[in-house]
Amino acid sequence: MQSSDSFSFVPFIIFIVFAAVMMIPYVKIIQKAGYSGWWVLVMLVPIVNFIMLWVFAFVRWPVEERAAGMGAEKVFS
Repeated sequence: MQSSDSFSFVPFIIFIVFAAVMMIPYVKIIQKAGYSGWWVLVMLVPIVNFIMLWVFAFVRWPVEERAAGMGAEKVFS
């Protein structure tokens, strides 16, 4: 019989791999917006991740700032 105190590393390893694979698209999106990819670590903090999602959604991104500074047409709405 298996003791209930034992810890299986297989589900833990699967969770770590799944979390890493899920973070890759978030890092790419954040980098394309002009922010550091390290901002993806905010999604690991409860409540803060929800707040930052709203901040990223409605703040003017650095990419937009650079496009406006170069005299480009306003492509973003």
